Amino acid sequence: MVEILADLYAEGRPANEATAEEIIVKLETKKNYIPASDLVRREFAYVLLREYRDYLREQAGRKC
Repeated sequence: MVEILADLYAEGRPANEATAEEIIVKLETKKNYIPASDLVRREFAYVLLREYRDYLREQAGRKC
């Protein structure tokens, strides 16, 4: 998953719902199981968005 976050970071993608959904789609294409439930998908998107925000903060810290 780090590769996906790195790619999105390199593309300058913001930490928002669209990016979280893109992470889910990329994980699905890599054959990761994502439940079909809308509720679970929304919760998973929330967690992924939090992870991506943490990744962005980590990368910003490396630039200093």
